[in-house]
Amino acid sequence: MSSQLTVEIGGLQLSNPTMLAAGILGLSGASLREAIRNGAGAVVTKSVGLKPRIGYANPSVVHVNCGLLNAIGLANPGAQDYAKEIRELKEDGLNVPLITSVFGFSSEEFAKVARILTGAGADGIELNVSCPHVEKTGSEIGQSPTLVADVVKRVKSATEKPVIVKLTPNVSDIVEVAEAGVKAGADAVAAINTVRAMSIDVETARPVLANRIGGMSGSAMRPIAVRCVYEIYETVKVPIIGCGGIANWRDAVEFILAGAAAVQIGTAIASEGLGVFKSIIRGIDSYVRKKGFRSVKEVVGLSHRR
Repeated sequence: MSSQLTVEIGGLQLSNPTMLAAGILGLSGASLREAIRNGAGAVVTKSVGLKPRIGYANPSVVHVNCGLLNAIGLANPGAQDYAKEIRELKEDGLNVPLITSVFGFSSEEFAKVARILTGAGADGIELNVSCPHVEKTGSEIGQSPTLVADVVKRVKSATEKPVIVKLTPNVSDIVEVAEAGVKAGADAVAAINTVRAMSIDVETARPVLANRIGGMSGSAMRPIAVRCVYEIYETVKVPIIGCGGIANWRDAVEFILAGAAAVQIGTAIASEGLGVFKSIIRGIDSYVRKKGFRSVKEVVGLSHRR
């Protein structure tokens, strides 16, 4: 692929601006390799915590007209076990950055998980301070600029690898939270995680998800996420990763114009398959050439200058 698509996120070099989003694939090395084989410029694992977690009972995922609702409950094998998966992946050789999404119920837990996983070979850390459906972690932390800053400081003291903060839209001022994370040392921010939402079965009168409340992803998210990226770009001077409802190259370019240096692909994989990466990359490449830009970097934030 043309060098005009290369981007840098917090010191990590990506051959193109697409990334596998956390939570869709990523607990097995095989699924990460498939995303890489299909062109992803970087991959983000499913969120990993300090201890194993079973997650919520089914139904934990439901299709709605505008996307997906999920309340998986941060199911994962725990940091020590997942560290083995990372070591195997790195030993086999990866040609793209491997970023691990981490969560904790305190800043100390975030730091411990980050230390374990970067020690195993992870190239970067994405802080999940934005999960909307697990108590005492995720968005309960991400709604507080003070708590976000504390998590970032702790994690930065635990690893020299780049740290990305994944922000929640379930907050009154996402820019304030982004600023707090960056001032605390975050190397990049990702916007956004899922929107808190639910669905009710009109026949049974019961919530569809076993956990009742979940996070919505998919096409309905995109205008919200684009607005968040646009607002953050006007204030924060670190790379922004756009995420939310990206299903084709036009969606991706819209985020880049708003200020995203890279984009994460998630829910679209469920409907389009992993081939969506190649399709989006070709579309971005064609757009950059057609518009006469020397690099995709020239497109980042262009809507702010028009």
